[in-house]
Amino acid sequence: MLRLAAVAAGSPPADLPDFPQVVAAAGRLQGRVVCTPVIRSDRLDERCDRKVFLKCENLQHAGAFKYRGATHALLALEDEAVAGRRARVVATHSSGNHGAALARAARLLGWRCLVVTPRDASPVKLAAILAEGAELHRCEPGLAPREAMLATLVQETGAAVVHPFDDSRVIAGQGTAALELLAEQPQLDVFAAPVGGGGLLAGCALAVRSMAPGCRVIGVEPAAADDAAQSFHGGQRLGWSGSPPTIADGLRGSIGARPFAIFGAAVDDVLTVSESAIIAAMRVLLEDVRLLIEPSSAVPIAALLEGRLGAPGDAVGIVLSGGNVDLSVCPFLSGRSPGND
Repeated sequence: MLRLAAVAAGSPPADLPDFPQVVAAAGRLQGRVVCTPVIRSDRLDERCDRKVFLKCENLQHAGAFKYRGATHALLALEDEAVAGRRARVVATHSSGNHGAALARAARLLGWRCLVVTPRDASPVKLAAILAEGAELHRCEPGLAPREAMLATLVQETGAAVVHPFDDSRVIAGQGTAALELLAEQPQLDVFAAPVGGGGLLAGCALAVRSMAPGCRVIGVEPAAADDAAQSFHGGQRLGWSGSPPTIADGLRGSIGARPFAIFGAAVDDVLTVSESAIIAAMRVLLEDVRLLIEPSSAVPIAALLEGRLGAPGDAVGIVLSGGNVDLSVCPFLSGRSPGND
């Protein structure tokens, strides 16, 4: 049975990233990642009575923001490999996008890449990981089986681990998305991003707090996978015993220790939205902006359409986290009814 339980408490990690590390990450990533466009839509603005700025990480290499953090972490490991202190083997666990991102970065830098994936991962995302040349290792759904198999692989191969979200190098890399958005649109009233493990929102929050201190930072996650919201509002980090039943497959992970610590200092709120609202938001983005985004990307759009991000007339920046859609199960493309919550 799926359960949400407290994670062992302890002192915050000592290696939390800061804004200067986000800036440094941007320098290291220059020329290696896409400076993705910021898109506007009059139709979307009219629909939600906001001025909306969409940072299109769905157009990033490997189809998601994950390429920023994975590449930044691997570049740090590359320095160690060049110095002769590490073999070129890297490993992670991932439901899809981080695995594909790390696999691509590893292929370009000449590393062997091992990816542990849950059996309920999207076939489209698994195909992307394989296409980038990684070795797949399947496990049961849930964080514990993923981490157990990853630990076994590390013991067998000596691989360096790049965690999908609870890694300071990854968090700093993800924060470069907000840094780019604010460089183009500095007068935001609200910044929003989806929350799974929390790496994207944590890194972006560091950038927003330094570049636009008056801007509210909001995370949004599925109500069916609300560990971050409950953790944030309850003041204690919670984790799932299995895989939450949400269409937003990229947000099924539990919030990490480093993101949770950053949330407490730099995030204003974490909201939740229903499954039907996520599906409706995907359709609105396709109709109004002509962008097909994956369900995880649609989560903050759902909150926007419900009028929960900012006030009428506010400038709202949103990271569209990815565009790796499994068309065979996309409700309004497959002909399948989205059903009720």
